[in-house]
Amino acid sequence: MRHLLIDNSNTRTKFTIGNADGLSNWLTRVATKEICPIVLDQILADQSFDAVMLCSVVPEKAALMAEYFSSLPFHQLGYQTNMGIHIDYPKPEQIGADRLANAAGVHHLHGCPAIVIDFGTAVTFDAVGPNATYLGGVIAPGLASMTENLAKRTALLPKIELSEPANAIGKSTTEAMLAGAIFGYRGLIKEIIHKVSAEMTEKPIIVATGGDAELIARGLPEIDHVSPTLTLEGIRITASLQF
Repeated sequence: MRHLLIDNSNTRTKFTIGNADGLSNWLTRVATKEICPIVLDQILADQSFDAVMLCSVVPEKAALMAEYFSSLPFHQLGYQTNMGIHIDYPKPEQIGADRLANAAGVHHLHGCPAIVIDFGTAVTFDAVGPNATYLGGVIAPGLASMTENLAKRTALLPKIELSEPANAIGKSTTEAMLAGAIFGYRGLIKEIIHKVSAEMTEKPIIVATGGDAELIARGLPEIDHVSPTLTLEGIRITASLQF
């Protein structure tokens, strides 16, 4: 059975096809604000699938896609979905669907206990206990959000393209901003890993995903794996359990 898998995040939405064996080679990304029936018609014109699994943190777009795919078996991932994990959280309805997909993905692909770090518009840390139990986590500003906000709120600081700084002591405004962004952000990530790990009963595997994962993980030996498709894998695994 072929499943259309949709990772609908605040900035970009990913579409791919998957089944019980894995993800297909086809993957397309669309700016979330551009999603509409016409765009969906265009990107899916050459694709065939039997059911749709949506993971969304954007209610307006989730409702649009639920209507668009109403003629097919359709499921929106949430805390009541069978994902092969347990949830130990006072108000599970407050957990973002992407965070649950990451927990399912790390459990099935890397094992537990684990901490998933997802570098997106926000950076999220999700702790999964040794019995595949979602425990909770941390939410902090995303790296791009922080640097873009700095440029918007100051008169003389430019918007920068994120890359590895050559030195900690910058010799220009751009170099100084890069050093502050990358080295400072790694410090934030390292400290949160330390704090979350200390509250877990066993040493966790640390897995990073999301847009800035490779750049930030490059200087953090604490991160064991970078898994760019972890969220989609979690959605795929959930779809295989659902349909």
